[in-house]
Amino acid sequence: MTLPTQLVLQAFLDAFADDPQRQLYGLEVCALAGLPTGTIHPILARLERLGWLHSEWEQVDPKQEGRPRRRYYRLDPNSVAAVRAAMARAQASTAGLRQLRPGLAGGGR
Repeated sequence: MTLPTQLVLQAFLDAFADDPQRQLYGLEVCALAGLPTGTIHPILARLERLGWLHSEWEQVDPKQEGRPRRRYYRLDPNSVAAVRAAMARAQASTAGLRQLRPGLAGGGR
């Protein structure tokens, strides 16, 4: 699992912890994960295909709102355990990589 994917999933886990029904839209995910939009949208699509996220378009008139409609994503409550397990495996793998090669995986140098 890539670091950007981990950052996106962590944003959703944090939002879920605050409110299990909370939905996030793309730019919100960017801000929370600290990633550019071109990075997060393929990740969101992949996580949705896995069934870990669900999305829906907001029901507003873009002309009235003065902005495009937003697509909101939320963590599937039935996938939280799988997401946490995957994150734990990814973080353990990264920790092992840091021990083997301190200059890799954000290990500094």
